[in-house]
Amino acid sequence: MNDQPSYRAETTTAAGPGTLYLSWGPVIAGAIAASALMFVLLSFGTAVGLALNSPSPTWRDTSVALAFLTGIWLLLTALASYGLGGYIAGRMRPRWGSAATAETELRDGVQGLLAWALATLLGAMLAFAIANKAAPPAANAALSPAFSALEPLLAFEVDRLFRSDRRQGEPIDADVRAQATRILSTAAGHSGMTADDRAYLVRMVMARTGLAQPDAERRVGEVTAEAQRAVRRARASSTLLAFMTGASLLAGAAAAWLAAGLGGRHRDSDFVPSFSTARPTTMASR
Repeated sequence: MNDQPSYRAETTTAAGPGTLYLSWGPVIAGAIAASALMFVLLSFGTAVGLALNSPSPTWRDTSVALAFLTGIWLLLTALASYGLGGYIAGRMRPRWGSAATAETELRDGVQGLLAWALATLLGAMLAFAIANKAAPPAANAALSPAFSALEPLLAFEVDRLFRSDRRQGEPIDADVRAQATRILSTAAGHSGMTADDRAYLVRMVMARTGLAQPDAERRVGEVTAEAQRAVRRARASSTLLAFMTGASLLAGAAAAWLAAGLGGRHRDSDFVPSFSTARPTTMASR
């Protein structure tokens, strides 16, 4: 009598009218495993500076090379995480003994694809919750969404624009900051800053700092050039990261499909990982 456990799963000889072709248990298990591994790998990436965003005041100065390296880390994270989730979804799916090989692989692949989709939705919900928690306080709720997005990017330029020894330590009015930020943001557009906007910004600087008009115009010109460089650099980095994120998700879908097929083949052949001490029962030993 053989006391070793048998790893041979039950088979279904035929698909009846009420047969379920999708096994949601393995799909959910694979999605949870993929989300957990992704969280761990992204945490490691954040620890070494490979993050989508950063609280550092110099995050906007991130080079395109670092943004590309972050995208590569996202790609590797997606391949590993979704691959694990797809493998679990395919390996844990009940076996279909009467199904053809191509049909079995298709069903396993769909299981992996569903695990990928569910893990992606879980990740999106988590990212949305974190973004809402990190949103600006209610004091800035009356400001436009465009200002809320641009203010962190051009905060240093606005500070430098209105810097004055005469009113040192006195906070700048929020409406003044919002207007200056919006005017500076137009400098990065195709048409650039208009003469009227530039003259208005010069008058704002003169009123705030007490500078003479030539000095105020010189400061506005310097700050405008800095704002243009900051916006261009941030735009290039964000575009590259957005592309790499989309590419990582698509690559993760392919990895989940292929890994689910691999898990299904291991399931059908009673494959046991090498780190396991137990071995499946063969037909000869039965």
